[in-house]
Amino acid sequence: MKNPRAVRLAGAALACATLLALAGCAETDATAGKDTPSGGAGGVPPGSPDVNGDGKVVIGVLSPGDINDNGYYESFVTGADTFAKSKGWTVIKRGSVPPTEALSAARALCQQKVDMVALGASELKDAIPASEEAVCAKTAWYVPTSGNVEQTPKIMLSTDDADQSILVAGYAAGVLMQSRNATKAAFVTGMEADFTLAASKAFKAGIRTVIPNATVTTTYAGDQNDAAKAKEAVQAQIDQGVQAVYPYLGGSTDAAAALANTKNLITLTPGTDRCASTSPKFDVSVLFSPGDYFTEALKQFADGKLAMGVEKVWTIGKDPFPTVKLCKADPAQQAKIDAFMKDIASGKINASAEVDRLGK
Repeated sequence: MKNPRAVRLAGAALACATLLALAGCAETDATAGKDTPSGGAGGVPPGSPDVNGDGKVVIGVLSPGDINDNGYYESFVTGADTFAKSKGWTVIKRGSVPPTEALSAARALCQQKVDMVALGASELKDAIPASEEAVCAKTAWYVPTSGNVEQTPKIMLSTDDADQSILVAGYAAGVLMQSRNATKAAFVTGMEADFTLAASKAFKAGIRTVIPNATVTTTYAGDQNDAAKAKEAVQAQIDQGVQAVYPYLGGSTDAAAALANTKNLITLTPGTDRCASTSPKFDVSVLFSPGDYFTEALKQFADGKLAMGVEKVWTIGKDPFPTVKLCKADPAQQAKIDAFMKDIASGKINASAEVDRLGK
């Protein structure tokens, strides 16, 4: 049975907000993390990313957004570029593709003899019928899904569980708060939508796993990218005496984090690794970037292990991503976080159940 809150496709998720934010709904349960065939037996020749056999490997990427946006859309292709370069592959990229042109754009990529068609977000799902056409007969397909894409034998679907990563984000914040004897935290986001409401609950639940009496308040600034509104929201939380803040935002993330830095508040990232950043500084990197997932999929593709006709559910504590790490190394604290993630992966902890229990 589908849980509209629990599963987020990393790709569509961040796109919702520009944005490093969450959204989504796809099936997850005790089998989460298993690659489940659900459309037939497609497949990529074992050990051969050169699917069409022309002696080279070409990855074609279609994105519904600006691939130079310094945000979600660019992060997706940056990961592909970096990995492809290391392998001597070629990447053909096209950004700002309208959904109405998705199908023709996919056909055009196949005519250029790409070995893989990768969609930057599920908004371009209308391209998928091309996977069944002769022009694309010798291609693999990587498709992010937020529960709105039908599995077929010729495509690989990629999704993850939002509750897992944000619950662990809250847990990590709780571990740091506990070391400061702190009990008040804030979740600052933009729009009040299903994905932000769900993330707020998960963050609160994670903190309360460590500090049962913690107070976690949420502020909706109204816009994911308006720096002035984000700073106003963070300042209001500072005035209430919070000691940790999660700027769950898009383009306004840095402005919010920089203000939090002035009061030495615990801060977390909304999707990417910012531990190397000094302005602003972050205490925790919460990693669920769609570019990271795509790069991991390309690694499997390079090894001939990226099967079509399956849905890959990226599981925290099992897969390289999503994951949560502290920016200032503290082995004991990181060990607690790692153990928590492994308990989720093993099924010992049910993330969605914990969110329902503690996130109210």
